[in-house]
Amino acid sequence: MVTNKDLIQVGDLTFIKYIDAQDIGDKTAEIGDSIREDFHDKFPMLLVILNGAFMYAADLIRELNFPCEIYFIDIKSYEGTESTGTVKINMPSDIHIKGRHIIIVEDIIDTGNTIAALLPELQNMEPASIHLSAILVKPEAHKHDLKIDYPGFIIPKKICGGIWTGL
Repeated sequence: MVTNKDLIQVGDLTFIKYIDAQDIGDKTAEIGDSIREDFHDKFPMLLVILNGAFMYAADLIRELNFPCEIYFIDIKSYEGTESTGTVKINMPSDIHIKGRHIIIVEDIIDTGNTIAALLPELQNMEPASIHLSAILVKPEAHKHDLKIDYPGFIIPKKICGGIWTGL
């Protein structure tokens, strides 16, 4: 049964707390352990997708505890809670990806349209590798074949973002 303490109001939207803050922290630590094991000696570049992945990225970076470079990428594919079907990518002009190990940090992979649009642009910049992490993954909603190297929680299609409000 949902109680008022489980409801979170953000503007005109109401969210139900779906994942506990402690569970998010534990999962983020687990993902951090895996990334640290794979990249501790490779000085990876983390590309954080704004705005949604900011909180997850901050928690994840604290877990890594090794040198890495961080850039924020502004990608828009949603208006409110609905996908527009078009993806606009705004990447920093001073980013140098050639030969680097890239880890894309995303909050939620729903349809996968955002990542599917970003990957070819990154691949054209000739990185050493590209890996993907998302704290929330909705495989039922995917419209693209994506390899999520460091997934967090697998959630049903009907659940939307907003879990960070429980922190």
